[in-house]
Amino acid sequence: MAEVRNTPLPPEPEDVRVLRCALRTTSLGTLCEGADGRIVAANGALRDLFALGPDCDLTPGAEALPVLEAIARRCPPDHPAARPVSPEHHRRLRRVAEIPLPDGRTVVRQILPLRERGSYLGTFWSFRDVTEDRRAVRELRRRNAELELRLREQWEATAAASHELRTPLAAVISFCELLTDPASGDLSAGQRDFLNAVARNARSMRKVLDRLLPLPGEDGGGGDPHPWEPGEVRVPRLLAHAAEDRMPAVAAEGVFLTVRCADGPPLYGDEHLLGQVVTNLLGNAAKYTPAGGDIRVSAAPCGGGWEIEVADTGIGVPPEARDAVFRPGYRAANAERAGRPGSGIGLAVSRDIVRLHGGTLTAGGAEGGGAVFRLRLPLPGGGLGAGLGSGDGGGPGAGGGAP
Repeated sequence: MAEVRNTPLPPEPEDVRVLRCALRTTSLGTLCEGADGRIVAANGALRDLFALGPDCDLTPGAEALPVLEAIARRCPPDHPAARPVSPEHHRRLRRVAEIPLPDGRTVVRQILPLRERGSYLGTFWSFRDVTEDRRAVRELRRRNAELELRLREQWEATAAASHELRTPLAAVISFCELLTDPASGDLSAGQRDFLNAVARNARSMRKVLDRLLPLPGEDGGGGDPHPWEPGEVRVPRLLAHAAEDRMPAVAAEGVFLTVRCADGPPLYGDEHLLGQVVTNLLGNAAKYTPAGGDIRVSAAPCGGGWEIEVADTGIGVPPEARDAVFRPGYRAANAERAGRPGSGIGLAVSRDIVRLHGGTLTAGGAEGGGAVFRLRLPLPGGGLGAGLGSGDGGGPGAGGGAP
């Protein structure tokens, strides 16, 4: 009787083992079809994705066509992917199709003909479930539509308010000019200063309104929120005007304000925008400093520019929040606990304006408590390098006030 021996199969090439391992690992449903129409490799994710039964043979060497036809039967009848599979067709063209399945899922199918030196080697089929991706896109579009609607409503409300405020502002400016006219009678120096402050703030507000809603025929709207109107900026005058404008609010809070400014060369920039920065900083200092506290403004040339500090004896800015306070809408935890109203917008706008001028605005802490906001601005042709130190804010000063 002849002896029968089982001949072991030759080991698979390493590249084939690597391919099959990769297909088993990926979350994509995949099938690699050889030039003879038989399966080279397929993974379990393909069976799970289309709920293929045991009658679909995914083992290497099995016919690929029955598996592909089973997948086609699971597609909507009117979808091109449900048409009979044509081996000759998918051997020629690379195709990608998005297939909405009857159960509500969405699958992206990709067919990749494999060629080398003009010879057809097979076809690689991949199927990816993109249901959650498409749902996220739809949700994002819905939220964007809601946001656009809200922004439109907000813009319309802002436009209406801007329009209604222009007329009384024009009257305020006109009456200020009329009262300061020598023909209207003599004014004391204090009265003239008060009227000038009223007119200056009214013009500043009119500029803001003009940016929110330009008049017909004017440029603007939808462009730069901080239009650049450059000119020579005298720092002592800038600080004096800001202090005058904020003095009523500072006095109402029972806080003492001092301003010290050294002599120095002028800056080049937009005085209105820079004034907005300083008044924002003074307003915040007054808001978060208890009655009897101090606000100290100091300024001096330093290196290639100016350094301006606004320091207070208030609640301060926690170290972990000293960068975040410049993000729009952010308010530090201690500011929230203080119960003072605020939008979290002023510091973000201020840093934006400072950067427009090539400068920096940072938050820090004062010795013994409180906050220090340091504003550094370059001189024309200068730079904010290492030479711009902390400065002591010394020098001949002007201004000062009591609650």
